[in-house]
Amino acid sequence: MEAEAVAKDWWLYHGNGEGAARRARLEAGAPPPWRDFGGAPDPGYAPPGCAGEAWQRTALRGEGYVPDEPEKDVVNTALHLRRPLLVTGKPGVGKSTLAHSIASDLNLGPVLHWPITSRTVLRDGLYLYDAVGRLQEAGMEQLRGPGGMPAAAAAPATATAAGAPVADTPSAPSISRYLRLGPLGTALLPQDRPRVLLVDEIDKSDIDLPGDLLTVFEDGGFLIPELARLAQEDPTVAIGTDDDPEAVVRITQGRVQCRYFPIVVLTSNGERDFPPAFLRRCVRLHLEPPGPDKLARIVRRRLGVDVASGEEYQDLVRAFLDRGEDGDLATDQLLNAIQLRLAGAWSAPADRERFLDTVMQHLTGPTA
Repeated sequence: MEAEAVAKDWWLYHGNGEGAARRARLEAGAPPPWRDFGGAPDPGYAPPGCAGEAWQRTALRGEGYVPDEPEKDVVNTALHLRRPLLVTGKPGVGKSTLAHSIASDLNLGPVLHWPITSRTVLRDGLYLYDAVGRLQEAGMEQLRGPGGMPAAAAAPATATAAGAPVADTPSAPSISRYLRLGPLGTALLPQDRPRVLLVDEIDKSDIDLPGDLLTVFEDGGFLIPELARLAQEDPTVAIGTDDDPEAVVRITQGRVQCRYFPIVVLTSNGERDFPPAFLRRCVRLHLEPPGPDKLARIVRRRLGVDVASGEEYQDLVRAFLDRGEDGDLATDQLLNAIQLRLAGAWSAPADRERFLDTVMQHLTGPTA
């Protein structure tokens, strides 16, 4: 069986947990001059740490990931260069789980998740603004008048279309109630340690999204126009984050500027090509489907089962690899099969083929 790689001195990410000392090296490491950002953290804001339900989900998923030496080399290259990591590969090879493994291994808190669809635009990741809700409440405040009593004559509305600015006045609600940072915006908050952001299935995006991300990736920040317009009257506004709408952070002059560039993991199933300018700003990692040695290590890590200890487990691994030649399978399908055998399900020899057809259905190919 393949031996696990010996850790290299320059690695920050090992993929085996116990990373407190390595996280300290990550935080203290000097960035490349062109990736040094100057955001000032809000002393009143504390990002979620390594506790709570969200962290438990991240840790549970990340601890089961088994990276190879080439994967560790590429991930650590992205960490040192403070560049986004573009991870490609077939469905089910662990692209999304890698982001959780990085966060879990280095104790960086819950992963921020931004799922991408064909309708996703850049602002969806940066921040959310409920302009319609704010206009409606401003109208209700005008109708109620001072003290909550109906006004004799309501003042004309300050805006007539959704999205138009509404000035903060004694009769208008504060804009902070209607703004919330998205997952990318939250990841870019200035902090002493990076957050891990998973941008899932970037290849499903509109053709413009990768290009729109370039400026944010290069600048390490962005402007919220709705706050910038009010900067003279209200230079600092507290708004919610993607982690928790109640965990407010103060934004000054409408600008969010990171201090430490987040660890951005972008996944792609290879459904489209990306422009060279986008690829140039990413560190690329391609994940191949795992072979028998790596599958055995995954099963041992996730289920505590030594594949070599039982013929039935070896048979399932062989069946998984054989069926994978006719169409794509996901590693968790093998884990499901072994879990069922551990529970005593589908144990009759006559049920073998129906069992495999049930738990190892192809994701692609003529039988999918």
